[in-house]
Amino acid sequence: MAEASNLPIVLYHYVHSPYSRRIVWYLTLRQIPYKQCFQPNILPRPDLKEKLGIAYRRIPLLSIGRDVYLDTRLIIAKLEHLFPASAAHPGLGAGSSADPEHRLLEALLSRLATDGGFFRRASQLLPPQLIAQRGSGFVRDRADLVGIDMNGRSDAASPFSAESLEAGRPEAAVELRQVVELLETTVLAGGRRDWLLGTPGPRLADLEVAWVLQWVYRIPGALPADVISKALFPKVFAWVERFERLVEEKRAQLGEPQTVKGDEAAAIIVGAPYAESEADVDATDPVVAAEGLKKGENVKLWPTDWGHLHKDSGKLVGMDKTEYVIETGGTAGSIRVHAPRHGFKVCKAAGDAARL
Repeated sequence: MAEASNLPIVLYHYVHSPYSRRIVWYLTLRQIPYKQCFQPNILPRPDLKEKLGIAYRRIPLLSIGRDVYLDTRLIIAKLEHLFPASAAHPGLGAGSSADPEHRLLEALLSRLATDGGFFRRASQLLPPQLIAQRGSGFVRDRADLVGIDMNGRSDAASPFSAESLEAGRPEAAVELRQVVELLETTVLAGGRRDWLLGTPGPRLADLEVAWVLQWVYRIPGALPADVISKALFPKVFAWVERFERLVEEKRAQLGEPQTVKGDEAAAIIVGAPYAESEADVDATDPVVAAEGLKKGENVKLWPTDWGHLHKDSGKLVGMDKTEYVIETGGTAGSIRVHAPRHGFKVCKAAGDAARL
């Protein structure tokens, strides 16, 4: 194990991914340098599946040294832990704050964005004509993402088909407006604060909402102007634009990340030390006890919401109250993959060999 600040960081993402923007903005605001490896916006992604043995299909993924982290919630939590606030990397999260209300609001806003349907409703506002331009491959890939097997089915069966998006727009707009209106009439009311928590600069709580609103706001035709607009909610839109400007200032200070190809990215990862000590499997954990899980045995790991058709195989290395850790690998070598307990499932591999 090595000091995280001395280890290479590689972000696997694609340019227009809103979840990737969540991490790019976090790294930028905290001035944490990283390399990036661009991926296709639809499957397959051989840089991950073949070279590293990762079947997980969601973007982004982030490696710190030889540890690879899945899910933006866990990625941010690990960066908060491994890169404590310093002069070089200014703090963003409220983890060390003396104000428990800030910690609570930060956690609740994160849950709102990912588990509370806020992002899902925003994605349902994608203009149908934009999806039509991306073609059948995109529509069918996104059906796979949400767990629909499209074999033998027409594109219309996808929730991201033009027909489905058009039908769902009114309800999605109404639900998104509820959140925007809440911000406008509570923490941003009266123009007394620039940031959600009333802090001198943005905090993680701001990021947890801004990444969704900025993404849908900047897609032409996504927001119906008679329901959600700058004219109707001036304080919220001013806050989003203020956030954008600050990110651009910080991006100029950090500089553009180095872009690497898949072979180089994999070599960087497998050639680095681990960022964390090897974890253990908590024998007192209710799931461990119920399923008879043991350290070192072959398991399957997958998300339980989006992307659950794609399961990873590996050896169980660690399992505690917040995360799973498995060892897997591809043509480049072996790695450790970390996933959060929340929103993921692990089970015995039923005799399947781990990919090592």
